[in-house]
Amino acid sequence: MLRISVLDQSPIVEGSNGSEALHNTLDLARLTDRLGFHRYWVAEHHGGPMLASPSPEVLIGPLAAATERIRVGSGGVMLPHYSPLKVAENFSMLAGLAPGRIDLGIGRAPGSDGHTMLALQRDRRQAAPDDFPQQLAELLGYFEDDLPRGHPFARYSKWLPGRPQRPDVWLLGSSPQSALWAAELGVPYSFADFINPRGAAIAQDYRERFQSGKRSEAPEVNVGVWALAADSDEEAQLLSTSARMAMAMLRQGRLIEVPTVERAVRFLESQGSEIAGAPAGRRTIVGTPARVREGIEQVAEEYGAGEVVVITITHDHAARRRSYELIAEQFGLSASPNHTHPGVAMQS
Repeated sequence: MLRISVLDQSPIVEGSNGSEALHNTLDLARLTDRLGFHRYWVAEHHGGPMLASPSPEVLIGPLAAATERIRVGSGGVMLPHYSPLKVAENFSMLAGLAPGRIDLGIGRAPGSDGHTMLALQRDRRQAAPDDFPQQLAELLGYFEDDLPRGHPFARYSKWLPGRPQRPDVWLLGSSPQSALWAAELGVPYSFADFINPRGAAIAQDYRERFQSGKRSEAPEVNVGVWALAADSDEEAQLLSTSARMAMAMLRQGRLIEVPTVERAVRFLESQGSEIAGAPAGRRTIVGTPARVREGIEQVAEEYGAGEVVVITITHDHAARRRSYELIAEQFGLSASPNHTHPGVAMQS
């Protein structure tokens, strides 16, 4: 059975603010937990007015406390910004507090422009080195307590605060290189089709090169897609215009909050764009619940993925909630029989 999950970038909409966006994230997590979605990932983006999501590790704790059964995690932590030990400590704590429910999705992309990336560094005298494979190996070494003999930081593995619990580690990507690293390390791989819709061959290359071992016996792929369901195709297309305008402005280097549908329609018309369309070079699945299900299943089949992670951005939070409700109904998702109400603690 195809698993359906959520990627939430905590969009800030025109006329609102970041605080409301974060509360909407909590609200959506509670809803999708009740509806029976498999996991709920929050993103990392810096330095702009559109997304209130610079610190997934800060959001994951409240999300785990507000939900009961859904897995929660990062989609992802942009490792080049951080010390591997600090990331290991953060997610060890989260795993200890919410056993069996924490994912650590790791990405290489900066989640920002170069200037913002420099601002995030502790030492701004020069750009940080591009040593992602070494960072990733060190991070996994902490969780697995197998850093090489003589490694200067090996002793910290034994002191991770959440032991014996630890998160499930995923490698995120949208390029061939990320697939190679995931295969060599033997970890699950999450491909961002909403960034690069030509990734099926990359996912297949990951499966063919996968090295089974202590981390996983078989390759595991999920795929992130942009999707929006509504009661009619026309309504869904109108709702999607807000994200389309925001992406068009982003490509022009003009960062904005998620605009209203009315403003977005005027913008698209001024650009000579059809209302029923998609951002250039991106795949979107927009329409009735049946149409969206068909599109999601098609992408899953294309990638050979057992799980699809759905990202949806609208100006109206109620419309975003409604989209996930329709998708859950269409796929026949169901919450745990024991599910009653959002939890108030991370561990029962």
